Amino acid sequence: MEIEIKSTEQLADAARTFISNIGERRIFAFYGKMGAGKTTFIKAICTELGVEDVITSPTFAIVNEYEITPKAPSSLSNHQPAVPTQSVYHFDFYRIKRLEEVYDMGYEEYFYSGALCFIEWPELIEQLLPEDTVRVRIEQLPDDSRKVNF
Repeated sequence: MEIEIKSTEQLADAARTFISNIGERRIFAFYGKMGAGKTTFIKAICTELGVEDVITSPTFAIVNEYEITPKAPSSLSNHQPAVPTQSVYHFDFYRIKRLEEVYDMGYEEYFYSGALCFIEWPELIEQLLPEDTVRVRIEQLPDDSRKVNF
């Protein structure tokens, strides 16, 4: 699928389109040059998913965890159990020097948790990505718009 983003005003719509097409898939590897808009697009996706936390690049932390709290239907009474939160993990492997660093952080617990995982700079850990990882390519076009393919 291809999504074209001509301006920042279209980010929310592009994020909604992306979300409506992810299905049951959980691991997304974002490829693109520095400045292509990977972090910006992931922030828009997280916002549209319902993340209320401040969404920042995990460049130094390597991984940030955000919580999505699904909105409960207003028809539910106060006697219904709380709607569970869902985790989203946002990785940035730009500063990884050795694969051992990724092993040490326990990447498997994240990747195989069933939570959504958005990965920037996946080319540095390509051999560790699960088979069902969705490759998302973001390209900056000459007119400064972006093209997202997955």
